[in-house]
Amino acid sequence: MRTTLISAKGNRPWQGIPAIERSPSGRLWCAFYSGGPREPHPDNHLLLTSSGDDGATWSPPQVVVDPPPPTRAFDPALWIDPGGRLWLIYNLADTETRSYTLWAMVAPNPDSAAPTWEPPKPLDTGAPFAFRLNKPIVLSSGEWLLPVTWSREASPEWPLLAGQLQGVAISADQGQTWLLRGEVEAPPWALENMVVELRDARLWMLIRTGSGVLWQSFSEDGGERWSDGDSAGIVNPGSRFYIGRLRSGRLLLINTPDAKRRRRLCAYLSDRRDETTFVGELELDERERVSYPDAVQSPDGTIYAVHDCDRSGTGEVLLSAFHEGEITQR
Repeated sequence: MRTTLISAKGNRPWQGIPAIERSPSGRLWCAFYSGGPREPHPDNHLLLTSSGDDGATWSPPQVVVDPPPPTRAFDPALWIDPGGRLWLIYNLADTETRSYTLWAMVAPNPDSAAPTWEPPKPLDTGAPFAFRLNKPIVLSSGEWLLPVTWSREASPEWPLLAGQLQGVAISADQGQTWLLRGEVEAPPWALENMVVELRDARLWMLIRTGSGVLWQSFSEDGGERWSDGDSAGIVNPGSRFYIGRLRSGRLLLINTPDAKRRRRLCAYLSDRRDETTFVGELELDERERVSYPDAVQSPDGTIYAVHDCDRSGTGEVLLSAFHEGEITQR
């Protein structure tokens, strides 16, 4: 495994919550956010950096989304769509009205160190309160599916301890329009869900909660309807995790295996017989205050994972590059 420092906070009071993507030619992109003394704060804004040498060096982070207060930008996701375009998906929140909306910018030339961004556009789900963190997936049907946390009505408080639902936004027209589906309930502090398509064509949603374990829900009709939420039995301290399909066909889970503390970050592989259970372990970071992984895999099998460490201290955003075999060996 190779570990590289993408960015330290320097003069910024804090930074973290990274996302990663890889362009068709191999340029790596990393987005995260900072601004103000903390999050949430009206000065929160998004930063973007890239690497043209396989993650060895990174460009100085540049501000890419910075709305005027009282609106803040947060939770960036990076995604290369089937057409090779780079999407930067993010949330905007008005800290006075408590309006939460989804937005995206698209660059048709992600191989360039200076891509051309199309004007930002809203991703309208029809919900009065909606936000997301993780990147979309493409289903076997060809539809795009974006994990979403939402509420039936706007609230003066965030995060919502009650009434916050987990669902998906589905697009059948390559991101032009989105339909909100699913209203999965889970224990308080439920948010940041991720979805994978299983070999049997079911969709499996995992959900961050404050209960000490991830929760889960299943859909058998492409995301239209979802089962009642229940415990997935995967220990987690109420922090972001990552799950995605590798080129080998196995699932990759990156998680913090502690019920209370953001301590240690590890990678696991799905069992060959039951892909909702995980085996092996590769420790990506042994320290305290490590969190918020995201990952992407290249055609040669290299897995590029990012995470943050000690957001208000050293404020590190880090890259771990490894291969599937390094997980199975342990």
